[in-house]
Amino acid sequence: MHLDASGIMPGRGETGRREGGSSIHTDRLVARLEGKLDAAAILRGDAVSEGYAGDASFRGTRPLLVLRPRDTADVSTILSAANDLGQPLVVQGGRTGLCGGAAPQAGEVSLSLERLSGIESFDPKSQTLIAGAGTPLQTVQQAASDAGLFFGVDIGSRGSATVGGNIATNAGGIRVLRYGMFRAQVMGLEAVLADGTVLTSLKGLPKDNSGYDLGPLFIGTEGTLGVVTRACLKLHAKPRIERVAFLALPSLAAAQDLLERLRVELFGILSAFEVIFPGVYEGSVAYSGLRPPVATGAGMYAMVEIQGQAPDEDNERFEAALGRALEDGLADDVVLSNSLREFNALWAIRDGLNDYLFSLGDMPGFDISVPLSRMQEFISGAEADLAALDPAARTFIFGHMGDGNLHYMVQTKMKDAAYEAVYSRIAAVGGGVSAEHGIGVEKVDWLQYARSPAEIGAMRRLKAAFDPKGILNPGRVFAPSVRSA
Repeated sequence: MHLDASGIMPGRGETGRREGGSSIHTDRLVARLEGKLDAAAILRGDAVSEGYAGDASFRGTRPLLVLRPRDTADVSTILSAANDLGQPLVVQGGRTGLCGGAAPQAGEVSLSLERLSGIESFDPKSQTLIAGAGTPLQTVQQAASDAGLFFGVDIGSRGSATVGGNIATNAGGIRVLRYGMFRAQVMGLEAVLADGTVLTSLKGLPKDNSGYDLGPLFIGTEGTLGVVTRACLKLHAKPRIERVAFLALPSLAAAQDLLERLRVELFGILSAFEVIFPGVYEGSVAYSGLRPPVATGAGMYAMVEIQGQAPDEDNERFEAALGRALEDGLADDVVLSNSLREFNALWAIRDGLNDYLFSLGDMPGFDISVPLSRMQEFISGAEADLAALDPAARTFIFGHMGDGNLHYMVQTKMKDAAYEAVYSRIAAVGGGVSAEHGIGVEKVDWLQYARSPAEIGAMRRLKAAFDPKGILNPGRVFAPSVRSA
């Protein structure tokens, strides 16, 4: 993955500088909206900064018009007008996505939810809060912490990624093993349909079977069925102990066996299990100049985290489990954090892996989910296929092994063939082509490798029912040929 000076990957066939759309169409939309929105809600011409042209990995076209609603009512007004005019919209949050989902395409108007930000209410008894879609994830985390609670999702872009974007892509992160995907944190939400209809369900009830539960339809569907404006989020008890171990392991098989064991021995407190393959770990510590916590040369590296409520008991369980792993040969070396500074320092190694990988230049990158029982089969098969294509190809792998999510990058001159090789192997082992970043525009061609024709057909029928004119994020998830579906 190659990032240019602006931090955005140039789009395929795009210069990244041209403007998309027609001023005639945007003039008509603005005429419908003037007097109904405040002045800060409409950006045109030079007021549209280059940042609106893409997300963290993909540059589209700079939109002629950016609409910045203040609240749900504004979103409804905008969608109603756009739907009447057949004006396609791209929904934008923190623009930290990695699949081009928020990168405007030609003819699209940007609907930025950045002003729908803030914690609206907090209920300590039900351990929930209501946040606007434009609220950064880190703001939610801090609000929970200030109240003596904890929010279960954490990702590297926490300072910029927003609640709405996390819901749209069903974000994951490092603690899915303990708390689940973002879907598991959503107790209710408010969304606006393409025609401006507002659906509000923010009660936060753990049990409510009063008819259809419509909220889940908007989670993980990348803004193609409706625009989420507010969400009721679930919080958790704040851990009284957080501790992480960095381990050197003999092999991937040992890492899998250790994970299986720790799921039992550390039941209730195991919160993360990350793996870093040798090439990534050794290259990263050399690139950063950091002193490696464990010596290089091992067959695999892992980070294991616990979060618990009984410090003495949980510490004892953690140390005993790791000691047994060393005795039984599942681990060769282990370093444990003994302070907050050491805890953060060990996690900084994991968070810094991308700095090294980005330094290697433009590489095909994959966010894939693999059945744990078939992970070695996938890795061996993919490496053999890549070597046949390009003997000089190098792979770089790390990820959230606790939930089968690998970040898999390939240094090769045969980029297009590499995509085909890796995704074909994913299909062969029954994996997913997107574990936590969505499909966007980048993976449209590969969706068929993870979903059957019947499943994709059902998705298209949902799209047609909720957005018959195809104005919401057209070309995302599905091929452009079904944009009007």
